[in-house]
Amino acid sequence: MDFFEFYHISPSFQPDEALLRRTYLERSRQYHPDFHTLSDEAEQARMLELSTLNNEAFKTLSDPDKRMAYILKINGLLEEGENQGALPQSFLMDMMDINEAMMELEFDFDAERLQQTRQAVETLDQSMKQDIQPILDNWTPTSGNSASDLKQVREYFFKKRYLLRIFENLSKFAAASGN
Repeated sequence: MDFFEFYHISPSFQPDEALLRRTYLERSRQYHPDFHTLSDEAEQARMLELSTLNNEAFKTLSDPDKRMAYILKINGLLEEGENQGALPQSFLMDMMDINEAMMELEFDFDAERLQQTRQAVETLDQSMKQDIQPILDNWTPTSGNSASDLKQVREYFFKKRYLLRIFENLSKFAAASGN
């Protein structure tokens, strides 16, 4: 079952967080197996299944990255286990420069260069967020440009995942150097 349907909310990258939590808690009380111990085995199994669905739905929809991946997946734009879609050449060129800077850090650590590289990645990350935010704020499955918007979100999703790996590597350099 679709998590949005399960919670009776419209698919959105920016759902009402309070409504989401309230619905989760209501469903938790409604479906928790401990409240159905006197029911027959079939009903207990059904409640356990619904309770599991409720937990998974909340875990997915309450996390912005998981929610984004979920929306892309249910719209056929993200395959299970897909690590990286086709990224624009300009982005890959920027990443080549950053990866070269990280290789230099690995062989010849310099705290100032680490900070400059981290700042460059943070600036790129912020710029990407600003560019995609209007789509995330306004997207609906029925909007006239839904398909093209979702393709832009998919590209952002993969860029963001790429940058996350860069941030993780920069953190390792900082930890290894004591910064």
